[in-house]
Amino acid sequence: MPISHYGVLKGKVTDSMKGNEDSPHYQVLVEDDQGTKYRIAINIKSQSYPSEVLYFVSDDFNSGNITLLPGIPSGFTEINDNRSGLALDYIRGNLFDPKKMIPLPADTPGPDNDLNDKINYYIEKAKNEKAVIYAYGDKWGPEPDKPDQYFNFLPGNGIHDIHMNQGNVGKWEKDNGTWQDGGVLIYFEESQKWVGIFLAFQSQSWCTDDQGNATRPVSECNYLNAGKSKK
Repeated sequence: MPISHYGVLKGKVTDSMKGNEDSPHYQVLVEDDQGTKYRIAINIKSQSYPSEVLYFVSDDFNSGNITLLPGIPSGFTEINDNRSGLALDYIRGNLFDPKKMIPLPADTPGPDNDLNDKINYYIEKAKNEKAVIYAYGDKWGPEPDKPDQYFNFLPGNGIHDIHMNQGNVGKWEKDNGTWQDGGVLIYFEESQKWVGIFLAFQSQSWCTDDQGNATRPVSECNYLNAGKSKK
């Protein structure tokens, strides 16, 4: 079954928090034009082996999706059949060359050498330049009686699964679907450029059927040889 509340969150970054061993997510506090707060939880470590998350960033991203994004309202927009032109699919959407993805550890001593550092660079830049961020994934909340556990706002509210959401096996197979992949797009108005950040797990197959389920094991169809088959 596909993830339940797929969509895109549009807003401005107001704060962030790096992940650690106890919380392997990079957390981003976002506020929309109405003052509603959301948290974006970005995976920086996989629960499946290998733990290093696949990462690709485009500093000058260009796709048909971005022509639609400025026209959506601030806040969360659910993507369904009526909004299908907004959806992301790493395999079918030709967003980027998966062979350009690199596996990165979550947190390693030293500068600019792990996923925490890479994501932090763009999130801090977005905050400082008041760029508009668009986060794709699965929404949770609002939780009226539960303050956010990281930024303490109420009601708790946010979006997760900011990564490829197909080709999963085992207990994550239930989340599989097509045209429901996560990611982060950031528009920097001053330079008029888009940055695209895309994440996937090394345990995910890049050959999937119309339900997003793996048709070949990841040992035969992974990010390095995905172009050989898109079924």
